[in-house]
Amino acid sequence: MRQSNLFYKTQKASNVQEMSKNAQLLTRAGFIHKLMGGAYSYMPLGFRTLNKIENLIRQYMQTVNGQEVMMPVLQPSDVWKQTGRWDKIDVLYKIHGHADKEYALSPTNEEVVTPFVTNFISSYKDLPKAVFQIQNKFRDEPRSKSGLFRCKEFRMNDLYSFHESQADLDMYYEKVAQMYMEFYTDCGIGDKTYFTYASGGAFAKYSHEFQTLTDAGEDTIYIIPGTKIAINREIIGDKCALRDIIPNYTDGIEKTFEQKRAVEVGNIFKLGTRFTAPFDANFIDNKGQSKPIIMGCYGIGPSRVMGTVAECLSDDRGLVWPAKIAPFEWHLISMAVKDDEIAVVDNIYQQLLNAQFDVLYDDRKDVRGGIKFAESDLIGIPNRIIIGKTFFNTGNVEVKDRKNGNVTQMSVNDLIRLTQQTKLR
Repeated sequence: MRQSNLFYKTQKASNVQEMSKNAQLLTRAGFIHKLMGGAYSYMPLGFRTLNKIENLIRQYMQTVNGQEVMMPVLQPSDVWKQTGRWDKIDVLYKIHGHADKEYALSPTNEEVVTPFVTNFISSYKDLPKAVFQIQNKFRDEPRSKSGLFRCKEFRMNDLYSFHESQADLDMYYEKVAQMYMEFYTDCGIGDKTYFTYASGGAFAKYSHEFQTLTDAGEDTIYIIPGTKIAINREIIGDKCALRDIIPNYTDGIEKTFEQKRAVEVGNIFKLGTRFTAPFDANFIDNKGQSKPIIMGCYGIGPSRVMGTVAECLSDDRGLVWPAKIAPFEWHLISMAVKDDEIAVVDNIYQQLLNAQFDVLYDDRKDVRGGIKFAESDLIGIPNRIIIGKTFFNTGNVEVKDRKNGNVTQMSVNDLIRLTQQTKLR
């Protein structure tokens, strides 16, 4: 992509209407544009990043045998009334259609996925099954002031699993929990993310959240020293819960917990028969008996992950994206001014494309170098290739790491060779 053709515009100052750091940075860098509180348009840079996150999710879903489907956003009120949740979810967007029909805009998909999937399950031989989708979700959030952390319209990956036994669900649940942590590591926030015990509500004794440390977070968690495990504030005072969670629990151990602010970037629930029972979703076991299908659900918010990475990994110059979810992995910056030099850089750009480099080429002729570098810092592409005096004097490009600022000089051929070798490992 040539930067001269890119649809974007950076801003020198933060928008005073945005209260959150993630929204300020993403807006300044030309990733998002605010339509209203809790609703954003994604510009090409932002959309590329969101797609990278979602494609990474798809790769991880395959490791736990998740199969991608697509379900309607518009949902009839009947299915919500069947589970008893039509009048219990206060953030539900309700729509009145023709002939007094009532609908909801999907805030979650249990009411749709359960009859959908279980319609095709009749025997224990059909189990287990797991399906997922990545979809726009809608919640009438009263507090949409945290950028991409809490939106009225947002992206959500929801995975649902269906099992013949609690033991099978438990085993699958552990696999998904491990997979989530690996995903957050690839997003650059694994070291800040904790497997957090929370109330299971009507579903189970506990649910689990994945909480990423940030001062901008809306949740308070208590970290068990020396572990990657935390406890949500809502159950911290329950000594019975603490005894369940903490091996060799002793009275007063909670005084050693580290209290931190965090943002929830994912959650997982053992639903049991909470949703299969209302829909009479049963299967015939190997003894010919009818039994209820057991469910689990697992959610990751791709747009919230994007906001969390922006919040946590940025510095005073701008965004700092990990390579796997950056809008581009490489930022080629040309300092050439003469026509023959520009032609040389154009040729290098083509070489990089031929070598499968994911590269944004700053080919703008009328923009000073200082502005190019400042914009590159703000956008946060992880690797920068600078072609200026050093190259035209020595034949070596300067390769700069956005995160640590280290600069290495090498030929274009060596850069291509080293990069390809790294990808093969």
